[in-house]
Amino acid sequence: MTRLSVGLAGLGRMGRIHARNLAHRCAAAELGAVFDADPVVAEALAAELDVPWVASYEELLDATDAVAIATPTGLHAPMVEVAAAAGRPVFCEKPLSLDRETSLRAIAAADRAGVPLQVGFHRRFDPDWAAVAARIHAGELGRITLLRTSLRDMVPPDPAYLAGSGGFFADVTVHDFDMARWLAGEVVEVSAHGAAADPAFAAADELDTAVCVLRFASGALGVIDNARAAGYGYECSTEVMGTLATARVDAPRGPEWRTPGQAAHGLPRDFAERFPLAYAEELDAFARCVRDGSEPLVTGADAVAAFDLAAAAERSYRTGHPVALAPTP
Repeated sequence: MTRLSVGLAGLGRMGRIHARNLAHRCAAAELGAVFDADPVVAEALAAELDVPWVASYEELLDATDAVAIATPTGLHAPMVEVAAAAGRPVFCEKPLSLDRETSLRAIAAADRAGVPLQVGFHRRFDPDWAAVAARIHAGELGRITLLRTSLRDMVPPDPAYLAGSGGFFADVTVHDFDMARWLAGEVVEVSAHGAAADPAFAAADELDTAVCVLRFASGALGVIDNARAAGYGYECSTEVMGTLATARVDAPRGPEWRTPGQAAHGLPRDFAERFPLAYAEELDAFARCVRDGSEPLVTGADAVAAFDLAAAAERSYRTGHPVALAPTP
């Protein structure tokens, strides 16, 4: 079956991951062309991957059947709208925007054009999380009582990155908010606590460590812990307790090395090392949605719901009080 030709806009770190997956690893999608604001970058990656590069976003839309957007956050929503107007299905990295109304306008543009819009919450496409979600949704866990999920980076980002990140909860915790909604249902209350152990983060009025407590519409409770610099490795793990069973997902374990009194195994260093299958599968899933007309697993509405939870967490942290939310319809 012919693969979907996807044009990739934005060739930073995330864009390069998508480019190589589309070029070499995806079964339902292929890299049709690349575009970057820096033509030197676009030309170099195009030569490496043996694909065309174009000098403008409009040319990218003309040259391909769909578009993947991995540009800086401030460009996401306008580029979604332009793609929708051109009738092109859109895969967009999170977030759609750091402004709620701007996100809603982008979603409305895709809806009016009748084109799929999938947002890049990659964890939903990881084989381990997907298998756990399927069994939870089938009722095998029983009634969920507690969700615990962690996301901890090994090393902190460049301080220059922080200014445009949208803040800790919108940049880091948003992935866990999406995971919590997907596995355990809607969240009706958020209480957030944060700290800056690193003086550089404190000086920038940024957090590097946070804990959020969630209350779900079902009555279940949730705990999220995040850290920008755990030091020991990259950790992304989830545990869901139910009345019939408990499900736990952690990093895939490589070979274990045993010496007297000790057993050790490797840990991933970053998200790219932990989620290679998820990043390829989310693009293949997007292509299958375009082909068969089904709804993406992660929609624009999901992106806005996660953004709303991040905004509630920020408000809770700043005020010191829990923030209530109306359940998403």
